[in-house]
Amino acid sequence: MGLSEEELLAAADELLAEAPQLPSPAERARLREAAGITQARLAAALKTTTQTIKNYENGRSEPRSPRLEAYQRILNGWAAKHPAHGTPPAAPATQPQAPTAFTRPVAPAPRTDPVTSMPARATANTTEHPTEPGPERRHLAAPRLSTGGETREETGGKTAPAALDPRFPAGPLAVLDGDGTAYGIGGIVLDCPATTIVELVEWTLTRSGLGAAKLHRYGTDSDPLVVLTAAAAAKFGLPERLEDRRGLRLPQDHPVVAQVTKAKWQLTQRGFGPWPRIYRKAQGRDRQCVQLAILPWDALDSRSWPGVNEAEMHPADIARVLGVYAQRVITPRGSTAVSGLELMTALRPPTRPVRDEETGNWTRGHHAGSLGTDPLPPAPPEARPEHPVVVRTGWTGGFVNEEAYQWVRDIDLLTGEEAALPYAVGLDLNTAFLASTARLTVGLSEPDHFVRPRFYPKATGSWLVDLSHVELDPRLPSPFTPTGRRPTGPAWYQTHTVVYAQELGYDVDILEAYLRRETGAYLDPWHDRLKAAYAQTLADLGVTPDLTDEAFLAAMEVHKQVDPAMAAVLAAIKATVKGGIGKLFEGPQGAGYKDGEEWPAMKRPTWAPWIRNAIIAKTRVNMHRKLTNMAKFTGMYPLAVLSDCVVYPTASTNPLDFLPYTESGKPIPGAFRLGPTPGRAKLEGAQSMTWAVDLMEQGYNPARHIKGDGHDAVMDEGE
Repeated sequence: MGLSEEELLAAADELLAEAPQLPSPAERARLREAAGITQARLAAALKTTTQTIKNYENGRSEPRSPRLEAYQRILNGWAAKHPAHGTPPAAPATQPQAPTAFTRPVAPAPRTDPVTSMPARATANTTEHPTEPGPERRHLAAPRLSTGGETREETGGKTAPAALDPRFPAGPLAVLDGDGTAYGIGGIVLDCPATTIVELVEWTLTRSGLGAAKLHRYGTDSDPLVVLTAAAAAKFGLPERLEDRRGLRLPQDHPVVAQVTKAKWQLTQRGFGPWPRIYRKAQGRDRQCVQLAILPWDALDSRSWPGVNEAEMHPADIARVLGVYAQRVITPRGSTAVSGLELMTALRPPTRPVRDEETGNWTRGHHAGSLGTDPLPPAPPEARPEHPVVVRTGWTGGFVNEEAYQWVRDIDLLTGEEAALPYAVGLDLNTAFLASTARLTVGLSEPDHFVRPRFYPKATGSWLVDLSHVELDPRLPSPFTPTGRRPTGPAWYQTHTVVYAQELGYDVDILEAYLRRETGAYLDPWHDRLKAAYAQTLADLGVTPDLTDEAFLAAMEVHKQVDPAMAAVLAAIKATVKGGIGKLFEGPQGAGYKDGEEWPAMKRPTWAPWIRNAIIAKTRVNMHRKLTNMAKFTGMYPLAVLSDCVVYPTASTNPLDFLPYTESGKPIPGAFRLGPTPGRAKLEGAQSMTWAVDLMEQGYNPARHIKGDGHDAVMDEGE
């Protein structure tokens, strides 16, 4: 397969930029594996941790003296014994460029927030507006915020914030107002003279200095994002709202679309909607693509970006929120769900440069550990009923039903002692699904079918097994069904669920299985980046891991009021996790779809329902394990569970009064434990016990409404 000039030059730069002291991270891993040494053994030799070695081999951190010299000596010894054959070189060094970004004079200087080193609030008169365009000049003196992309050596020193890439001095994005003022991150203000969408695209690519560096050495740089306010959208001839509420795009004959096409720019298949991408084929190494976001067209969903709209925030504050998200997670490419999916690919690019041993030429090859460039077929039980593989084969063998809990305890199993307690208290697990992606092995190849196989706990796939004989305490939900009801016969389960049945002491007799031979921790970098972003944003809001449990509960009560902008970033990060996982199993859209037809989502390499099954199965099993341990340690049984929220009958609204602690005051491992990290618990809400019992008698789930005031529970149940 041929390569473009851009890719050939990138491969050449990688050769020239190889680190003088150490080989590339990929070569470090190759040498260690060629020597037959595990990461744990190497870590012991270097007097460090296995995670640090992992960071060395995926490029997230670099060793320092004296460990650097010892590591170099080991690698040199291995290199002499195991010479490389066409191993791709290290990442290319970034070459500073000087795009002509410029600003108007700013007076007075914006106030800086000590938490994030960002302008806390820019007022409408922050920028002077001369009647004539001023001289083009760059303003980079504003402080930069710390990001999730920083590196840390394991010795415990302070982490340095990641600086802006010199090729993109204006940062990853800007919010453009109707007067031509473009607000960037860190107080950067640009003057955009564009009067049409075409001029805006050309200005963004040639003069703005917007963009962001790639997240992986085999990936591509992030395209610049320009967010249009209502005034800016009107200035460029865009309507106040989209008339096409189903397709959410401008008609092909709209003047703006015609203008873009006439200038030989192209739109993606999504057309000109709330998140249009405007591009041309790359010229050499330079990508020619700009991402727009149209605020008046609801580009920022209020559920994922609470309060991030023109009615509540100045454009400079919107730029602050989006800029923090861009630097800690990824430059937004659409909804938070789309961004979550894009982040997976950005951190695990499907291809890498590979040198042909015979010709010496570089070409594209599969990047091990990724999902590749072509979508993998699901096994029939992993697909949807409307999927072509199901319709074509006439599959009637059932489907995997690994979904999150929606369970309410049978009211008849509620004891008089429990009913007499005054409160029902909800505990919620922080980003429980994100926690489940850590070190999660998933399938990366096509499934193979097996009949009556033995069960292998380390094999990844779907298993047909009868777990209806497993008898557990009826006051707890069954770990095998999302309803929490006991299975009635054979059903398809993901590996984690079957492993848990064995953990409970029951034999499993497998009838059939669809397993994948190639596996890997595909989501590990995704987990690491989002976990760091989540923790850092919580810390900006005053919630840090070093807090006592009492202080943690107090901080969580007020964290959203500390800084509404950072609270919006936190909400977007959580939405990115859930939305990205949901996109792995996205179904067909539109009233005209017919069963058996392909739909756009299933043509993506990241359409991988078996990965979603693994995440949810692990999350549900983890929840059941905590419920069981709570019953063991405290004698408490839940009233209801909804996904990652559980409601208990209690004598107090304070979790410190009923969560299990040792005599020395330390939390007992295995049960629910308070804290800000993913998988730890926080207080979701508290209501009266009579309120909870009333809902249970009506068939509603108290966990769905424990956070509210309790008055609208029945009305909201169907939402």
